[in-house]
Amino acid sequence: MASHSDTLVVFFGATAGENGGKLGSDEREIILLVWQIVDLHEKKVGKLHKCFVKPDTLELTDQCKEETGLTVDDIVKAEPLDKVLQQFQQSVSSEVKCLGRTTYTLCVDSPLVIRQALHPEASKKNLVLPEIFFSFVDVRKEFHKCCPNAGLAQKLTLTSMLEYVGLPAVSEESIGVREVRSMVQLTLCILAEPHNHKFSCVETVNYKFDSGTCSKTEPVDSEAVIRARGLPWQSSDQDIARFFKGLNIAKGGVALCLNAQGRRNGEALVRFINSEHRDLALERHKHHMGSRYIEVYKATGEEFLKIAGGTSNEVAQFLSKENQLIIRMRGLPFTATPQDVLAFLGPESPVTDGTEGLLFVKYPDGRPTGDAFVLFSCEEYAQNALKKHKQILGKRYIELFRSTAAEVQQVLNRYMSTPLISTLPPSPIMPVPVLTTPPFLPAASSTRDCVRLRGLPYTAGIEDILEFMGEHTVDIKPHGVHMVLNQQGRPSGDAFIQMKSPDKAFMVAQKCHKKTMKDRYVEVFQCSTEEMSIVLMGGTLNRSGLSPPPCKLPCLSPPTAYAAFPTPPAILSEAALYQPPLLAAPRPPQTTAHSPAHTLAYYPPQPHLYMNMNMNYTAYYPSPPVSPSTVGYFAASPAVAVAAQPHHAAAAASPVLPQHGALVRMQGLPYNTGVKDILSFFQGYQYAPDEYSGVVQMSEQARSLIQPKEWLCL
Repeated sequence: MASHSDTLVVFFGATAGENGGKLGSDEREIILLVWQIVDLHEKKVGKLHKCFVKPDTLELTDQCKEETGLTVDDIVKAEPLDKVLQQFQQSVSSEVKCLGRTTYTLCVDSPLVIRQALHPEASKKNLVLPEIFFSFVDVRKEFHKCCPNAGLAQKLTLTSMLEYVGLPAVSEESIGVREVRSMVQLTLCILAEPHNHKFSCVETVNYKFDSGTCSKTEPVDSEAVIRARGLPWQSSDQDIARFFKGLNIAKGGVALCLNAQGRRNGEALVRFINSEHRDLALERHKHHMGSRYIEVYKATGEEFLKIAGGTSNEVAQFLSKENQLIIRMRGLPFTATPQDVLAFLGPESPVTDGTEGLLFVKYPDGRPTGDAFVLFSCEEYAQNALKKHKQILGKRYIELFRSTAAEVQQVLNRYMSTPLISTLPPSPIMPVPVLTTPPFLPAASSTRDCVRLRGLPYTAGIEDILEFMGEHTVDIKPHGVHMVLNQQGRPSGDAFIQMKSPDKAFMVAQKCHKKTMKDRYVEVFQCSTEEMSIVLMGGTLNRSGLSPPPCKLPCLSPPTAYAAFPTPPAILSEAALYQPPLLAAPRPPQTTAHSPAHTLAYYPPQPHLYMNMNMNYTAYYPSPPVSPSTVGYFAASPAVAVAAQPHHAAAAASPVLPQHGALVRMQGLPYNTGVKDILSFFQGYQYAPDEYSGVVQMSEQARSLIQPKEWLCL
């Protein structure tokens, strides 16, 4: 018997459009219902019932007219679907009671009439279906179980099944009546000897969608996942489940996709309980959700896990409370506390378990993102909360909208997996072929042996940073202090320091975080050399890490394209590694009488200030106090530094350039300056004849490739 039922209600339906194997694929309404009761104990048959249904749109396709033989005149005076369903429920209940039975189950020749026609239409019309329509048996699957040699259940038809058991086809011409009588004959046949079949393969339709979490390690069948596209941005997981009403979605099987800004992009990945339901979902391609049509495509389990999978214990604990509605809040002040949020929502929308029902989204370093998720125990509370959409908290308006468990996972994954400094895509560059990497540029590495200082006073210098770090100063690598300037060439309040090991960097971050410097607390975070190098090569710092600006102007190559001129090492005390930036060129190595026994091999630091035209200026310490707009300052010997000084100051300097091929930059040249003017400016200094051609070539290239105020080759 069917799930211990006493009777079967053999059921058939037809729509105003496609029927048969395509039933429900065109969103047409039901126009015909036929049913008949079979007593499973007495093997008796009840009265056959046939009811027309009046659709909202009185229009039948030509194919429907041909297959069913119905016309608009047949249905124009019929009752609407809700009235017909009431008649069905009353008729079945009364007849079953007359037979002395108490339970009954639907029996259909295909799940399409239930899953693809009846439930979707009832959902759109906000009808509550009787409980009988949430479980049924498929006569084809029952027949296949009884007679496995008859062929695959999906390929069986009523005619082929009757033929297999030796029964004649029903001669009735009226659609619906013919199918119901054929199913009744098959049912009585397999109930009798020699089959003695018992109906047990009961299929169910979920009453509602159950939200839940999904682990990244959970296996997901790629044959059970689809991608829905074109969703309204305010759609929730319940709205999507309603669109697929009649099909069973796995628990937590709706994952809304977000764009790079964390906003919904109108797509969702949906995971069904098996491939059969997925295939039926694909038939709803371009069905409508309100006034929008939704595209439905195949997807993979890997794609689903990428969006919905999570490993955070905090999220798992937050979502462990079942039957909760989730609201996402966006735009919260960074100083907002749980009490502020509870007060904003008010007593008319109490949060489940108070502050335990709040989940603030944060960056890996603990900074707030302005997002939070809130749990509510019922629809009424959630609706009251949504009424506060765009109301003011502090000085900011707050956005509220429905969310899902998968979105919670996705948002947390997005922010918590974001490094302190994200990866920048390569920018288009113009190579300078004669230049290579400066020796002080740190090699990119994922080793977290650096620290980032944020919130420095703008007047802070290197001495202030060394004093701030205190005893940890001895653990700084040579040339390991890097100051970052903003796009105006002023201090950005950020600095990067390379430590001798990850352990030393960790200790600095622990000991110095939020320590005070000049009445300001400074945040200290551990980071990698790779992350630091991205900023030092022209990345733009903001609250979400790095973001590349539009690169439309020609720009010089990053440090990997520059060449430094080798300088022999000298011996210098560790304290002298951090010279104050008072000179246009670094001071020559000095050895004092009181130098400590512990000395280091020191390479004069070849300081640079360079930019990527559209990106921020970046300073490497030690750096000369030249203009922050300097594109390519190359340190040389002291004599070259003298040549870079103003003309009147250079008169007393040595008239010889000791290093062949040294570079010096001139800033503020008049736009009509020629080569003769430049050579006249440097009158008294010696240069090789071939270097004169370098001035001419560079001057000509500068007019076409580089904006005014560039560097020249002498």
